[in-house]
Amino acid sequence: MRTPAPLRVTEASARVYRKVWRGSVISTFLNPILYLTAIGLGLGSQVEAAAFGDVSYLTFLATGVLAATAMQTGSGEGSYPVMAGLKWVKDLHAVTTTPIGVADLVVGMAIWWVMRIAFSVLVFALIATLFGAFSLTTALAAIGPAVLTGIAFAAPVSAWTASIENDVHLSTFFRFAIMPLFLFSGTFFPITNLPSWLQPVAFVSPLWHGVELTRGVAGLPDSPRWPWQIHTGILVALTAVGLVLAVRKFSKRLRV
Repeated sequence: MRTPAPLRVTEASARVYRKVWRGSVISTFLNPILYLTAIGLGLGSQVEAAAFGDVSYLTFLATGVLAATAMQTGSGEGSYPVMAGLKWVKDLHAVTTTPIGVADLVVGMAIWWVMRIAFSVLVFALIATLFGAFSLTTALAAIGPAVLTGIAFAAPVSAWTASIENDVHLSTFFRFAIMPLFLFSGTFFPITNLPSWLQPVAFVSPLWHGVELTRGVAGLPDSPRWPWQIHTGILVALTAVGLVLAVRKFSKRLRV
């Protein structure tokens, strides 16, 4: 049976990653250990559990950083590899000279993004389990909302990347968008600790919705803060809109 076109794109991405995986494996395994040791155990030993709903700060942190890891992985996959395919290596131009269409290309890339995000959060979840942050069952259950968070970033970021020419914008994006979201979306502390005027800003952060869903699945008290259908709907909507825009932007950029 003939392999569907999107899966051929996914297979190509997997084959490329098989050659370069060593460049990311260290950060994939080392970052969780550093975060959980330095902040979860080190700083967390000075924090009262009552401040986080009678759960340890290690658990609170691990669930937040799990979603943040998905955000970072998804944003990374939707930015520099897309820029490389469109501008530097231009392999995406080559793909569209075959029977594979732009929609097939975007769907195939999205499947690969989900696989990459799932692997990253799986590694983090397993390491957090070894640290005692939560049980293995909870860790596996939390992977779902974390992956949804990651793809909700990857899709729109890829569409935006396809619309820019200068890669300097990418470093600016990570410095002034992704990093503030990482710090102020409830990852390290409840957003109720933010100034009252800044809390509504946190509500529009896609990461905050992902963090709330992840903590809700993990069983943390008072999470998710809103009905889970709202958090899920927002992330699904971002993914859908991002994929539609990606098809349009890729088509324009590739002149298909």
